[in-house]
Amino acid sequence: MTDPPPVAISVLYIDDDAGLGRLVTRILERNGCEVTHVTSGDQGLAALRERRFDIVGLDHFMPGRDGLDVLDEIRRTIPNAPPVIYVTGADEGRVAIAALKAGAADYVIKDVGNAFIDLFRQAIDQALVQVALRREKEAAETEMREARERAEILLREVNHRVANSLQLVASLVTMQQKTVPDGPAREALAEAQGRIHAIAQVHRRLYTSDDVRFVDMAGYLEGLAEELAAAMRVAAREHALRLDAEPLRVPTDKAVAVGVIVSELVTNAFKYAYPAGQSGEIRIRLSNGGSAVSLAVEDDGAGWSGEGPIQGSGLGMRIIRAMAASLPARLSYDAPPIGTRAILTFEL
Repeated sequence: MTDPPPVAISVLYIDDDAGLGRLVTRILERNGCEVTHVTSGDQGLAALRERRFDIVGLDHFMPGRDGLDVLDEIRRTIPNAPPVIYVTGADEGRVAIAALKAGAADYVIKDVGNAFIDLFRQAIDQALVQVALRREKEAAETEMREARERAEILLREVNHRVANSLQLVASLVTMQQKTVPDGPAREALAEAQGRIHAIAQVHRRLYTSDDVRFVDMAGYLEGLAEELAAAMRVAAREHALRLDAEPLRVPTDKAVAVGVIVSELVTNAFKYAYPAGQSGEIRIRLSNGGSAVSLAVEDDGAGWSGEGPIQGSGLGMRIIRAMAASLPARLSYDAPPIGTRAILTFEL
């Protein structure tokens, strides 16, 4: 089985010197090229619009319009224009530089001998190598971009399924909660449900996000606050929950930890900040200090400084401290005139 013959390199040579054009055509065709010679820029542009060439050789001095003008129109009007090798005289260095700046792939200096044609043939080879390298680079970038897009689509689907699974778990917890009489066990199930919702909210945000690496914290905390408030109303705790969050994108793993901490702090405030029968306000504040993020949950209730006995089982505080350590973050308690202010500070 014989190998197929090599494909000829198609060359458009634009030069008003008919004699040189015939010489270039003859020598290049001996070297595996298929040459089309035209004698004006307009003819060259018409040929380029009619068919595809691998390379263009373009003379500078021609009647009607010079090579720089033709080069500019090639670059502007010919889709996926082939590389242009500019042809100049020996004393036209500034013209050659102008051609390179205008987009020519290379230039060769015209002389009366065959050295010009040899240099032209070498420039053709070098230009085609550069074209091949550029195409390979573009193909690799396209492949990487498509692979990244496929991975992001897959990750969104995973987040969608995780969110649905967590919603199912939360529904099962709700069913279990309804079978338990009022008391500590029922409250524990309600708190577990809140923790599940905090994590599920992240995954719901991710499968609709343009960038699954980050979570929009303002939108995330808004959804989380609505779910927490609704859960507390079911538990007959009627407190106003306010959110003041600056626009901020946080890495996904950090967002999960922040969401769980907010859920625990808000739940504690709903349960312990105000005496039974008294309503009050609970506030979530998120601010971006540049390199560090500050998250505060505060109320105007009985007040707790972070020291002393912990009400309840203490599980919520252990979860808060574990999540803060995973960020890592610093958890502190401010001393407002009234109430409690828990402040979480962490770096992005």
